[in-house]
Amino acid sequence: MAFVSIGNVKIEKAAALAPMAGVANSTFRLICKEFGAALVVSEMISAKAVCFKDKKTKTLLKFSRDERPITIQIFGYDPQDMSKAAKIIEEYAQPDIIDINMGCPAPKIAGNFSGCSLMKEPVLVGKIIEAVCKAVQVPVTVKIRKGWNKDFVNAVEIAKIAQESGAAAITVHGRTKEEQFSGKVDFNIIKQVKDSVKIPVIGNGDITCGKEAEEMYQKTGCDLVMVGRGALGRPWVFKEINNYLLNKAGYIAPTWYEITKIMLKHGQMLCTECGELNGMKQMRKHVMWYTKKLEGGAKIRKKATELKTLLQLKDLTDEILNITGV
Repeated sequence: MAFVSIGNVKIEKAAALAPMAGVANSTFRLICKEFGAALVVSEMISAKAVCFKDKKTKTLLKFSRDERPITIQIFGYDPQDMSKAAKIIEEYAQPDIIDINMGCPAPKIAGNFSGCSLMKEPVLVGKIIEAVCKAVQVPVTVKIRKGWNKDFVNAVEIAKIAQESGAAAITVHGRTKEEQFSGKVDFNIIKQVKDSVKIPVIGNGDITCGKEAEEMYQKTGCDLVMVGRGALGRPWVFKEINNYLLNKAGYIAPTWYEITKIMLKHGQMLCTECGELNGMKQMRKHVMWYTKKLEGGAKIRKKATELKTLLQLKDLTDEILNITGV
């Protein structure tokens, strides 16, 4: 297996787990790690919340040593807040990498001068990255998009600024903010970024299998690929990608019996992490994703919306086995 180095962090050149709000908690990261994720990234965390020592934010910063190498991602727009938050995170959580979110298209983030909206302010981008890099010892990375819309594509400009300001790597999602997650990812813009900088470039968007991961590597020349939505309900996608990249080997997807075991383990881990009721509330969406391709699974998904106990989850997995005849 080949490796890529982000600062002093050595990472297998396979696939990383993208930061996903409300999804990429410690439990999900651990499960993806067990299936071969080369790097995991936390849910994005508000720099202001870190500075104000918000209790909920402290929970988001927790991770186990089995998740390493791990990146903690922060968002915000004030260089002073961002640098202060990064320093607090480095001292409190001791992550391997700190990432700056400059790619989130969600209205509550981009509409509040953070996330992808920062790409419209190149000078501010440089100030934020430089401030964060000066505040911490760990490598600092930046996650961006292709641009704001089809008339405002400036990923290459922002990547160059990131490099000049001290960033150790940059992740590019090959869509604009306006596109959100519609249409196809633009491999060309990721390649343009890769050709314009010397720091590692991580390609992100539309990777759901080994063949698509290889295509991203080949068409962009990127140093690492990142999987987001492709891992929802399919955390084993990392094993599939690793098998394909290593020897083009086909991957036999888990049977429904095996998937129910993964679901139960996922639920049990969530209960341990955040309590049974909260864990099952979070598990509701995961059941939807796990059973997306289950024929006759509508009834299961309906029941999943009311999950409150681990026993109810066990009953659902038993129903899945009955439906599939396993």
